[in-house]
Order: sequence, then C-alpha cells, then structure tokens
Amino acid sequence: MICPNCSTELKRTERTGQVCSHCHRRFALDPKVHGRGMHDLRIRRCAESLTDSGRLKVTVTQLWYRSRSYSIAWRAREARGIRPGIRWSVALTVCAGLLVYAVLGSGAPAVWARTAAVFVLVVPGLFRYERARPAGSSLSPTEEGFRQLMTGDWCRAYGRLPPGVVNDAARIPGYAASRPPRPRAVILCTDHAVAVFLEANDLPVRLRAVLVEADPGSAHEALVDLPGLLPVVVLHDASALGALLAPLLRMAHPDRAVVDAGLPVAAVRGRLGAIHRVSPVTAGSHVLAVDAGELRAVAGLSEQEAAWLAEGFWSPIAAVPPPLLATVVEEAVERAVAMAAARPGSAPAYGFLTWPDTDGAADADTSGKKGTPSA
Repeated sequence: MICPNCSTELKRTERTGQVCSHCHRRFALDPKVHGRGMHDLRIRRCAESLTDSGRLKVTVTQLWYRSRSYSIAWRAREARGIRPGIRWSVALTVCAGLLVYAVLGSGAPAVWARTAAVFVLVVPGLFRYERARPAGSSLSPTEEGFRQLMTGDWCRAYGRLPPGVVNDAARIPGYAASRPPRPRAVILCTDHAVAVFLEANDLPVRLRAVLVEADPGSAHEALVDLPGLLPVVVLHDASALGALLAPLLRMAHPDRAVVDAGLPVAAVRGRLGAIHRVSPVTAGSHVLAVDAGELRAVAGLSEQEAAWLAEGFWSPIAAVPPPLLATVVEEAVERAVAMAAARPGSAPAYGFLTWPDTDGAADADTSGKKGTPSA
C-alpha cells in the first residue's frame, strides 16, 4: 500500500503497527488489517466527494455508506430437495434388502442385486438439499466496525475525523432543533444521520424551517405542538413505513400541506449500485410487517414495488449523495411553501417521485459488489 503521508509504496513489513518505516509517521487504516478498501487515501477521497470539496458537512453514517467495499441483498428461499436423513434412511433400507437377496440368491439375479445395492448407495450423494433461507443483506464493513475505525484508529492517527465529517452518534436521536424566527415550514426527518446532516449545514435556518426528528411511528405526535398552518416536508427511507408516512400524515392532519420528499422506491429498487437492506418481518420482530395490498392502496405503489417492500427490503436515504440530498430538501421546502400559499387550508399530495440519479460516483477500487434481489 501507499503511505498516505509520504506517498512511499510500503511492503507489509514496512508498515507494522500502522507506522510508515520511511517517514515514521502514523496512519490510520491498513487494508490487510482492516479489510478491503479501508485505506486512508480512499477514505479521504470519499469524504471529499461527499462534502463536495468542503462545501458541505457530512456524517460518519453517510461516509460509511459511501466508502463501503461490498454490499449484497438476497431474497428469501424455500427449502429445496429431500433432507439427507430421509434420503439415506431410504437408501440404506433398500440397499440392505438387495444385499440380503444377493446373499441368499444365486446366479445373475444375485449379481444384479449386488450391483443395484452399490448404485442405491451412490444415488443419494448426487442430490443436494438446500435449507430454507430468509431474506437478508450484508454490508462490509459493518456500521459498528466502520464507526470504531473512524472514531478510534483514525482519530488516534490524525486527531480528528476527516475534514467536513461529523459524528452523528454523538447526537441523541429524536431531538428537535431550535426553531428559526418566523418559520415557514417543517422538515420531518425519520433518519438520524440525515437530521444531523441538515442541522450541521444550517439548512433549517437558511430555509426558515423547523427540523423535527422522529421515527415513522411517532411522526404524528411530533407535529402536535407545531403551528398547524406550516407545510410539512417529509424525509424518509425507501421503506414500507416510509412510503406510508406522507399519505397517513395527510389523513391525520388535513389542515397541513404535506410534501413527500422521501427516497422513492422506484429510484432504488432495480438500480445497480444502490444499497438494499433487509429488515426482519417475522412474527415477534420489532419491525412492523406491512401488507403489499396496503402499500398499493395507500401509498400508490406498483405491484412490484409493494411486493419488494413487503418482503422487508428497504434503501436508506442517508446513502443518497449529500449534494443531491441538500438540493432535494431545498426544492421541497420551496415547493411546500408555494403550494401552501396557493391553496391555504388544503393538504396537497405532492411527492418527489422523479428524484435525479441517486448513485454516487464510486472509485474503481471501491464500488464493491452489489447483489440486487432477484426472483
């Protein structure tokens, strides 16, 4: 690897303990130690891309999604084939019968019986049994592992996070940002990292909007204490609960203009390179299972989109490139204010269903492999 401090190409023995043997300076990450793609120069490039060359501040979570080296998602699979225990029980029983006949018999029938017994023992090994597998997803490195690298090894080497990166874990989730004077809109954000991103870049202040962070289940209560005439811009993941949030808010708050600026399912479901994650939807899970029919009827999704979400698949809005995310929020607030002014007392149904390209530019060595769910 190349030393991020002196640009010398180092062998494994020349960088023991994350210290360059040429310039004797410490660096943070070694791909051989911390995993593929975990290298100081690459993380710096990712951070510079996310911050738009220093124009924005981003969170560790956003940097994690951008610098992932591998991501994959898979659909649920039913069990296939016959269990090995059943196959071998039947095979051994038949084989024993054939061998008894071969011992007691004589001539050609006995020879055929012995041959058949050998064949019966070989046949079970030709068939494979695949266990049932629930839908799932995997990202490398893990969020916890990446966060530990950045707040641990990186900060020990450089004294702080990369320029423009803030630690969203240091902020308690569910906070309500200070209200700007004479607010004209509400930004309801269901993602903690995105809420920290908006506040770190002073977007609520510049847009004169009240930033409220709440999960989809408590979004209704979060709006109770806010002025009823302020239009609401909703930011959410491309998820089942996210897709239902804006329509349900319109029903619960008919006096408000509600603009759905969340990540649309259509923008990420079939997109190569988009991050697909899976939440458990089994009985007893903390994640609410939503019926595909409800998603079609309430959220207006297509049959394919509703089925995808009903299986537990989702895509995080925090993975959207920050410059694009900031632009969408600005446009959504302006549109909400204009629509509320044009139609006072109504609740227009507006959604950002035609988001621009949500794929960030990926390094040739960092794009990783992304497994798009397939039937």
